[in-house]
Amino acid sequence: MNEARPDPDALLRAALREGRGRLKVFLGAAPGVGKTFEMLSRAAERRDSGVDVVVGVVETHGRAETAARLRGFEVLPRARFAHRGQTLEEMDIDAILARRPALVLVDELAHTNAPGSRHDKRWQDVEELLGAGLDVWSTLNIQHLESLNDLVASFTRVRVRETVPDRVLDQAEIEVVDIPPDELIERLREGKVYVPEEASRALGHFFSKSNLSALRELALRRAAQVVDTQILEMVRAQALGGIWGSGERIMVALSEQESAAELVRAGRRMADALHAPWTVVHIETPRSLQLGDGARKTLADVLHLATQLGAAIMTIPAASVTEGLKLAASEARATQLFVGKSARSRWFELRHGSVVDRLVREMPGIAVHVLPLASMPQAGRSTSGPVSPWGTPRAYAIAFGLTAVVTALGSYITSLGSITNVALLYLLPVMAAATRFGLRPALATAVVSSLAYNFFFIPPLYTFTISDPQNLITVLVLLGVAVVASQIAAQTRDQAELARASALQNSTLAGFARQLTGIRHRAELAMLLCGEAGRLFDAHTVLLRPHAGELSVEASVPDGAQIAAIEMAAAQWAFDQARAAGNGSDTLTASEWSFHPIASGDQVHAVIGLARRDAGRPIRPDQLPLLLSLLDQAGQTFERIALEEQMTDVAQMRERDRLRAAMLSSVGHDLRTPLTAVVGLLAEIEPANTLQREQISEARGEAERVNRFVANLLDMVRIEAGALQQSLEPVDLAEAVSAAAHDLRRVLDEHPVEIAIPPSLPLVRIDPRLFHHCLINLIDNAAKHGPAGTPIRIAAVRKPDGIDMAICDEGPGVPAGEEMRIFDSFTRLDGSDRKGGTGLGLAIVKGFAEAMGLKVRAENRRDHTGARFVIGFPASLISPASAEDIA
Repeated sequence: MNEARPDPDALLRAALREGRGRLKVFLGAAPGVGKTFEMLSRAAERRDSGVDVVVGVVETHGRAETAARLRGFEVLPRARFAHRGQTLEEMDIDAILARRPALVLVDELAHTNAPGSRHDKRWQDVEELLGAGLDVWSTLNIQHLESLNDLVASFTRVRVRETVPDRVLDQAEIEVVDIPPDELIERLREGKVYVPEEASRALGHFFSKSNLSALRELALRRAAQVVDTQILEMVRAQALGGIWGSGERIMVALSEQESAAELVRAGRRMADALHAPWTVVHIETPRSLQLGDGARKTLADVLHLATQLGAAIMTIPAASVTEGLKLAASEARATQLFVGKSARSRWFELRHGSVVDRLVREMPGIAVHVLPLASMPQAGRSTSGPVSPWGTPRAYAIAFGLTAVVTALGSYITSLGSITNVALLYLLPVMAAATRFGLRPALATAVVSSLAYNFFFIPPLYTFTISDPQNLITVLVLLGVAVVASQIAAQTRDQAELARASALQNSTLAGFARQLTGIRHRAELAMLLCGEAGRLFDAHTVLLRPHAGELSVEASVPDGAQIAAIEMAAAQWAFDQARAAGNGSDTLTASEWSFHPIASGDQVHAVIGLARRDAGRPIRPDQLPLLLSLLDQAGQTFERIALEEQMTDVAQMRERDRLRAAMLSSVGHDLRTPLTAVVGLLAEIEPANTLQREQISEARGEAERVNRFVANLLDMVRIEAGALQQSLEPVDLAEAVSAAAHDLRRVLDEHPVEIAIPPSLPLVRIDPRLFHHCLINLIDNAAKHGPAGTPIRIAAVRKPDGIDMAICDEGPGVPAGEEMRIFDSFTRLDGSDRKGGTGLGLAIVKGFAEAMGLKVRAENRRDHTGARFVIGFPASLISPASAEDIA
């Protein structure tokens, strides 16, 4: 009887939660379902019962019901932060920690904090409060959950930028606040969620009934998954029995039959339909020792398929399939079990019973799905396995020799006195044969031992006749005891063999994983993997990785392995298709090498090849699961090394950017002072004649150009440092364009400017200084790259979603596919009108525009040759006063 014990990992996680506060999340499908109102209502009950409750932050969004419910609570003042000329308010963590209430109300868990706050996200603030031992209640909409972000965007067409990691919700108590979609839509129309203008727009997009129904289902399912996870954690920590399933959990039982792949696919379909976790389990029994190469390869292929389909894999040694499945189901807390049933004869079922019937009878709390499978061909079982089921002639010879030795010993003992019963001595060769050679040689030894006892020790001696009935009973009992003892000993031996093989494989994988932790370079990993695979499988090994688009040898054991053309073709096919190729596979079998891909996820990192010295099959089918496990670990290590290299590159890039910014800032400031003096002096010089006037004008123009370049350098540094300061004001676009053209009057001498901005166009709320810089750079860019004498056209049009203003030139245009890269810093494109200059002007335009909430894009003109740069003003930046005046 196995005594249930608490899971050490679950106990450790429970211990880590001690001393932390508890988090409760009011989860909703969408804004307006009443999360904040429900949180305040429940908190009011706690407050009235004597609990110290304070409000850290609660957003009413102008809803009268929520504001009324907030009255009576102690609301802590918020911290203030200055940002871009504005004062922003956020939750004051230090004030809450100093106040130390029993319960803190923190609304909108996914909120992004203002720059300058201690943490970027509000959920990080909540983590700090929980770590300090304070209980926190918060609210969250399901679309803000990180794992569901892509799924929600796929049907709502709205990408939510503020997300919360799933682990935060997994550790919280969940209360779902739910109302039917029709009721929420009615609340929206009544203005209880948004103001009427926003409500009408929301009803046509995010708040459609189909979207709300889908979000509602996601919220309910995710809450159920959290509850299910928490129940399992409690059950494992307390070693409780039973299924304890608030959600479905699928388990698929595999056999070595080829049709077992149908079971895996059926389990995956059921798991997808129920949004449930699923596990694939294989039970190793004494019968597994008798499997042939074909059956072992099939089993390895099916397990690999299950891994590719996303299942968790379990391999459990057990005395019988039924006992193993009961143990696996208890460990996984499975609620549904998929098993296959082959067509068996009635005689087979009478002798061996039905596994399916036993499962249904002994696992009443689990739904058992039975799929009919084709019978395994006899070729699937082979006596070439680890142990022959009938034994070898040598095994029978040794067992019978032991029987003869026992017979001689018994004869000697009986000759010493009146000892007449030496039957128990014959159990010794039976036990020895069972533990050494298996069940069938032991049974044969039991029969021979009973006959020897009858022939040599039961009167009449030296005959097989039994005259005394008591002696007949003795012989039969001896035979029965010998048979039972042989079966028990053989089963114990087989189980020990399974345990030994499992322990050997686990220790091999654990040792390999331990070595992988210290690997930092791909070449080192390649050499380690080749050496380990060569030692385990007694084969030559080679590892190939792509270099310059072609596979080449990275490491080999022994060194200097030569790969012929057919082997290289097999390796390339294995790399491209992420499947085995070469000897022992179904592809390019003429190769002496067997190649297997090393992958993580959908990316193949390398290919390992194995070959035997005698040109035989490199990998036995029973060794394939071990090889695949090694390759999976190696693939994860390749991915880890790649991520570490990326992080190193990012760190180096950040350091280069920092040094570049420091250099640009230093050079810019050092040049700014003398340039200002030069421009001022040139403006004050009175020319004596026409030639001097032209020379001074040209010098002043060049000085102003250099001054603009230095200003661009400093602006670029401010953009990258995030130090832009802006003040939004209503701006007339026509006046802004005229001012920019006036400042560029010397640059525009050879380019007539056509301004087509309707006087009825409304004002826009932008920073005049930053927008002036944008226009200066765009107009200067058009003048610089357009041929002399060609006009520069600046036009603005009103659109339903805002205003578009375009600056057009008549140059060659922008190369196809480079429309976005043109805005990168120091980018100059050859073969276009963008190849001159420093490559900073357009990057500054993009940085300033995005800082003000504008969109900028580059495209080619349709009405004429040339480029067209468009600045988009969203409707939110159109000044309401100007719109009303114009109307």
